[in-house]
Amino acid sequence: MRSGLGVEQMALNDSEVGLEVILAMDQLLELTPSNVPPKPLEASVMTPWDVALCVSGALICCENAIVVATIISSSSLRAPMFLLIGSLAWADFLAGVGLLLHFLSRRCVYSEALELGSVGLLVSALSASVFSLLGITLDRFLSLHRALTYGSRRTHTQTRCALAVGWTLAGLQGALPAMGWNCLHDEDSCSILRPLTRVHLATLCGGFLLTLALMLQLNARICRVVLRHSHQIALQRHTLPSARTHTRRRVHTLALILATFASCWMPFALYGLLGDGSSPALYTYATLVPVTGNSLLNPLIYAYRNTHIQRVLRQACCCCLPNTPNKNTHTPSDV
Repeated sequence: MRSGLGVEQMALNDSEVGLEVILAMDQLLELTPSNVPPKPLEASVMTPWDVALCVSGALICCENAIVVATIISSSSLRAPMFLLIGSLAWADFLAGVGLLLHFLSRRCVYSEALELGSVGLLVSALSASVFSLLGITLDRFLSLHRALTYGSRRTHTQTRCALAVGWTLAGLQGALPAMGWNCLHDEDSCSILRPLTRVHLATLCGGFLLTLALMLQLNARICRVVLRHSHQIALQRHTLPSARTHTRRRVHTLALILATFASCWMPFALYGLLGDGSSPALYTYATLVPVTGNSLLNPLIYAYRNTHIQRVLRQACCCCLPNTPNKNTHTPSDV
């Protein structure tokens, strides 16, 4: 009798195990790519790099929002240089917004659309930022070579057209991931910055290296023109030693600005060309943080050092200076 009960119990256990196996197999078959559940937010631990990028995004937004508001609110800041500085500040502001949205998409609200949108915004904003820096360098060069016609209405029109073209190209670059050129469903084609493909990121990094080469050439020509002009002025005024000191200081400032730009962007550009989706995320963070640092430094270098912008800011903060428009709005930003 006992042996019969034991046999029945074993049969019952075997049937339960078989039922559990069948249910598990059904669940596995149901997890097709179309109904895979969203990635859990707790799957990855927040790192100090994530916090650094989030804080950088907030600071970038605050810094550049002040510059944009200052240029928009003042009628005296309408020269081509200030249009370029405003374009740079707006691009960096959008880059800060993109960093915050990317942080949200990774740590708070996982969404494929939000991830594509945040990365696309970052690509567009940073591309426009680099283009604006190239425009500022070109504007300085033209202000020296075309001093008599600089600031004319034709120059204003050309600057606006160039900015429109640059922002259109930057917007197209940022829209490509949302239009399907991404690696969300093809991990083998991913770059170091998901969801950008290796080809897309290589194109962006190649464009940066080309921009850096153009800026090097333009700054070299600017230095030669500045040295020649200062030498001629010194000979006329018989102040050669002091003129050389002042010129040397301006050349050193130009070199420091260019070195800052190159040191912030070069590590990420080279790593973007050499790395892929299997590269350690630590290296991606380590090269991306200096890029955000460049957006933090741009307002300090190009906006807050400018005497015209400083005056408008003092008027807004202190309300003690007369609000008289400056007639000489043709002067490029301080070097």
